[in-house]
Amino acid sequence: MRTTRRVTVGGVAIGGGSPIVVQSMTNTDTTDVRATVDQIRALQRAGAEIVRVAVPDAASAAAIREIKREVTVPLVADIHYDHRLALKALEAGVDKLRLNPGNIRDPRKIEEVARAAAERGVPIRVGVNAGSVDKRFLKDGELTPEGLVEAALWEVRLLEGVGFRDIVISIKAHQVPLTVEANRLLSREVNYPLHLGITEPGPGVPGTVRSAVGIGILLSEGIGDTIRVSLPGDPVHEVEVAWEILKALELRKRGPVFVTCPTCGRAGIDVAGIAEEVRRALSDIKKPLSIAIMGCPVNGLGEAERADYAILGGQGYGTIYAHGKVVIPKVPEERLAEELVTLVLREVNGI
Repeated sequence: MRTTRRVTVGGVAIGGGSPIVVQSMTNTDTTDVRATVDQIRALQRAGAEIVRVAVPDAASAAAIREIKREVTVPLVADIHYDHRLALKALEAGVDKLRLNPGNIRDPRKIEEVARAAAERGVPIRVGVNAGSVDKRFLKDGELTPEGLVEAALWEVRLLEGVGFRDIVISIKAHQVPLTVEANRLLSREVNYPLHLGITEPGPGVPGTVRSAVGIGILLSEGIGDTIRVSLPGDPVHEVEVAWEILKALELRKRGPVFVTCPTCGRAGIDVAGIAEEVRRALSDIKKPLSIAIMGCPVNGLGEAERADYAILGGQGYGTIYAHGKVVIPKVPEERLAEELVTLVLREVNGI
């Protein structure tokens, strides 16, 4: 794991050996304070530790003040084109700024924002996206890892030039190899914390896989201090995916980890249906625990004995385990999910 500077965003530490921070972004109209607050709260319940909001105009910047009164998670203002919106967001009490060096290019304006942020102790993320890179940093009109790094460092040097060092950097592209290589190069150039993500990855399964592969490669190499999975639709889903990435890499623990067999002709119960029913019923649990749902004894015996809780399937029935021991033998298939959920909730929540 590379050593990075620590940057604090509204009390949440990024870098400096802190746990990888999960971020998300609202897709509401920021001036609709009620809808935005409701979505922020939903994201926080799902595990988002920092939330970004769009600031396309002065009214959105002003709304941050009211939103801040009603939420406890740190807020980031997403700024493009107009540096004055960053200044207004700072006045409204935002916890962090995201600036895009591809569409705010006047050094004097960037320096003005940096000085105002420094006065308030507010960090800045230099956020480079492949879709909005300044043409100065293209190589023969093409995106390259080196060009993306140059685009980020151009703004970083401007910030450093006025003594500003509460910096987080991100370089994102749709292409996984491009994003990975750019972040590898960047990690060798600076010790600022890095925000990871794959931008515009696509919907549903393609977007989830592309995000997991890109973010996962970098995290597995010790690169990255905070992540945002970017998916269309309800942003709660991207928080869920982010946590699954961190759990898969054993970098963070939160809620259940499911060990579920892929099923074959030996399975005597509906493994997929039971697993999904159990997952939904236990989705609010934050305590880390492992749950195995296995269709037959081939691998099922070993997984059931290792998991905190388990179902080991037979032909039309299953045996329920807790902490490696049989606790309820030969439960009919139609009652397996209910019995397991009841057992887990009773032990975890005392109900």
